[in-house]
Amino acid sequence: MGTRTVVLVGTLDTKGEEYAFLRDRLAASGVETLLVDVGTQGPPRTEPDVSREEVAAAGGVDLAALTDRGAAVAAMCQAAPVVVRRLFDEGRCQGVLAAGGSGGTAIATAAMRVLPIGVPKLVVSTMAAGDTSGYVDVSDVALMPAVTDVSGLNSISAGVLARAAAAMAGMVTMTPVDLGEARPVVAATMFGVTTPAVTAARAELERRGYEVLVFHATGTGGRTMESLVEAGLVDGVLDLTTTELADDLVGGVLSAGPHRLEAAGRRGVPQVVSLGALDMVNFGPRDSVPPEFAGRNLYVHNPSVTLMRTTPDECVELGRRLGAKLSAATGPVALFVPLRGISAIAGDGGPFSDPEADAALLAGLRATLAPSVEVHEVDAHINDEAFAVATAARLDEFLSGKDHQ
Repeated sequence: MGTRTVVLVGTLDTKGEEYAFLRDRLAASGVETLLVDVGTQGPPRTEPDVSREEVAAAGGVDLAALTDRGAAVAAMCQAAPVVVRRLFDEGRCQGVLAAGGSGGTAIATAAMRVLPIGVPKLVVSTMAAGDTSGYVDVSDVALMPAVTDVSGLNSISAGVLARAAAAMAGMVTMTPVDLGEARPVVAATMFGVTTPAVTAARAELERRGYEVLVFHATGTGGRTMESLVEAGLVDGVLDLTTTELADDLVGGVLSAGPHRLEAAGRRGVPQVVSLGALDMVNFGPRDSVPPEFAGRNLYVHNPSVTLMRTTPDECVELGRRLGAKLSAATGPVALFVPLRGISAIAGDGGPFSDPEADAALLAGLRATLAPSVEVHEVDAHINDEAFAVATAARLDEFLSGKDHQ
């Protein structure tokens, strides 16, 4: 495997003692280190391998001008990724470890996010609770609670930092996972209300020789899938659960942003798409639903999730948006429309059964779909096994070169 090197990214003007401790613990585990200083407010308390001046120069930052702490953190969030990515590209970074408060965590995670999925990334942070999406985004950054502040060594902090160093040493020296012969990779999207469909489709694709990565369509899940497609790590997309478009349109809590359903089309990756859970917008507990939606059709999915039925007007716009995105695709694309319900609660007699809204969704699609988009209207519910197997079979035809109807 050769020598393994962990890059330590830290503000050495305030955390020098802690980083020296991490460096020594890693050395005791037989792992080499490169200590990168991203501090700006005082002299380093531990000698770095990469100085703050080098970091600033790599990012085009005027170090002397960084007198304001906020501006300094922002500048190092820009510069540190340049240095860490360069070290990785040179083969001198097999993992990144950091420790700090809000500023140090922001800088370190910015540097970590430029590295590929699978490169170990760990931060001991005082911010490892609550909403950490800004630090993690769509990466595989791991956050470890610091318990106490990262402010000197004590019986608690030393134990936490030692375990972090041991975890990182283990990650960079582990035997790589071998699942056998590589298979073509398909990315699929799933929600609780489309689980039967995706489970059946995944089984069919695996039977046909594919590896299937399933993403929970919670906003982050959709954006993560898009990022892997953009990075060229996915051969085909089975996007059965496009619900994140509804949250983006109406203001739900699980939006994946305005560019969802664009990466595969832009890169020409074959895709089979459906309308899974476009009948709903997601909110938190019932009392968190905005007052302007009080009179809407609401369904308490569980104590933490409240679903709101999309209206005919919203469905028309969702159809238009989906149709426009699919029509812009440069690769093969097929849309499968289940005519008997697009989620587990939208079939006949279900709480979200709404023929008018369903018709509006189809009208919006028909208004914007280009002739290049292959459309299959199927007299089935989305969770019917036959529907799911048909979507998997069509994607297999795209990927295997048997591109026929």
